[in-house]
Amino acid sequence: MPLTANQQRVLEVLRSAEAPLGAYALLERLSGHGFSAPTQVYRALDVLIRHGLAHRLETLNAYVACRLKECRQGVTVFAICDDCGNIDELIDNALNSSLGHLVERRDFSPGSTTIEIHGTCSQCAAALPESTRPSKVKS
Repeated sequence: MPLTANQQRVLEVLRSAEAPLGAYALLERLSGHGFSAPTQVYRALDVLIRHGLAHRLETLNAYVACRLKECRQGVTVFAICDDCGNIDELIDNALNSSLGHLVERRDFSPGSTTIEIHGTCSQCAAALPESTRPSKVKS
């Protein structure tokens, strides 16, 4: 699917960003490229999300470029570090299958599924004194 010039610019800014960006931060970065209204950014974001090229992080009210091709086919999980802001985009086929069976039993057809998990990444946890480190979930 070919992108318009505005959609391509928004995607480029998201891909080069070191952290998720809100729509107004995107607008600020794109103001020198013909963007003058938030609606221009929101329209571009809507198309990018619909085509699996970007994600909206609901809990942060921000957007990131998609880093995984597989996420267009199932559940996308974001591990968000509340200390440093690092975000990992994850795919898990078993989780995808489990959620698929769950909604299938209810005769429900999901449009998209995004899970956001907030916590502490391994680098930030390692910097904490051992007595205050968060416990890991056992699988």
